Amino acid sequence: MPEESDVTDLAVIFGLLSDPGRVRILIALLEGEMCVCDLAATTGLSESGVSHALRLLRGPRVVQVRRAGRMAYYSLADAHVRMLLDLGLTHVGHAGQERLKAVSTQ
Repeated sequence: MPEESDVTDLAVIFGLLSDPGRVRILIALLEGEMCVCDLAATTGLSESGVSHALRLLRGPRVVQVRRAGRMAYYSLADAHVRMLLDLGLTHVGHAGQERLKAVSTQ
């Protein structure tokens, strides 16, 4: 069994992934580094909403920031975050296909 602190940290990350807006931001970042205004345009969220979500996602190192002058560019923190998103999206797609098969055989 993992250490209790690791279990708690993992629960925090899954809690952050429970919000559709934050998930949209992370999916957008799968394409690469983006600034707040581009993330807002891509996700349909307000810039202030994106900024708030990014602040939450930075704490547990789900996203990272790179500053260039006055601009801040966000990206996924590492390959593990990308893998977690990829696996989650694959699982959701697979589960959706299974539901379609079940409905079509009825």
